[in-house]
Amino acid sequence: MTEPVIAVALSGGVDSLVSGYILKQKYKHIFGIHFITGYEKEPADIARLETQLGFPVSIIDLSKVFEEKVIQYFVQTYLKGKTPNPCIICNKKIKFGELLKHAQTMGADFLATGHYATIVNPISFPDKKISRCYLEKGKDPLKDQSYFLSMLTSDQLEKIIFPLAGMTKIKVKQFAKENHIAPTQPSESQDICFIHDNNFSRFILEKQKMTPEPGNIVDMTGKIVGHHQGLHQFTIGQRRGINCPDSEPYYVKKIDVENNCLHVCFKKDLGGKDCRVKNVNWNYSDQKTICDIITKIRYSHKGAISKLTFDGSQLNRTQLNESQLKELAGHIVFDDPQNAITPGQAAVFYKDARVLGAGIIQ
Repeated sequence: MTEPVIAVALSGGVDSLVSGYILKQKYKHIFGIHFITGYEKEPADIARLETQLGFPVSIIDLSKVFEEKVIQYFVQTYLKGKTPNPCIICNKKIKFGELLKHAQTMGADFLATGHYATIVNPISFPDKKISRCYLEKGKDPLKDQSYFLSMLTSDQLEKIIFPLAGMTKIKVKQFAKENHIAPTQPSESQDICFIHDNNFSRFILEKQKMTPEPGNIVDMTGKIVGHHQGLHQFTIGQRRGINCPDSEPYYVKKIDVENNCLHVCFKKDLGGKDCRVKNVNWNYSDQKTICDIITKIRYSHKGAISKLTFDGSQLNRTQLNESQLKELAGHIVFDDPQNAITPGQAAVFYKDARVLGAGIIQ
């Protein structure tokens, strides 16, 4: 049997370095790739990466496609009054889309990254004459990244390796220290990688070359309680920046782009029991309704018991192609109200550790 060729995506952080080091001990044919987005604070030290890992590292310029598929998606979604999750889109279309294609043209059979998640190898369905990979949570509950990887299809998953699946972050840092592996990039950031000052509003205005349009802020009764300086500054559930004093703080309830109006409420009124999802990526049963699943409506959400019902008679969902998946939609009903269900964010569906799929909240 031919030895596989492994490409390792290297950011310069400890996770990707440890992933590369681990794989170097297992495989003979391995090389590194570092992709650039055009938003890096400083260039990667490729020579240090090669010295530490003992295999060649190439630079792949994905700045143009990153601008088209991630930045524009991010900006346009905000301008529609929704809150995007660019990391999910980047994983699907850039890291395990464009970068995977580049790795394959360079001879790789698999692309490895330093994500904390688990890929379960192909399971066969003889009656359907198909086999599918699926995603599960990583071992470390504090670092699990399955939420951000939930839009990956089985076809993508079967070409990916996550060496850190069974490790915790503490173990990874310990492993790095023991093997003299030193990150070449500054400490990890929890913010969006292309917005270095965390000022979303300014980034959007500069990208669109636009000036903010002021409008009314109204409460649950329709009363005008203040004025905003641009809807792009807000997301559902946000408290900061409303600046309308009352008996208790206001939170964003709804963003009405058509009328340029920000609807606010008190915290007790933020909850909702249901929402619709579109662009569903599905990797589980073909039943029309799936009960008692855990749905996370944002990365920091602990998840809640819910029921998912697909629209119409969309069966054989595990065999849909990319364009057909874009039309896949459904309705989520939670057992208990959930705060700040936010259009634009991903709803990710779980059964225990397994990721069943994900969709974009409408």
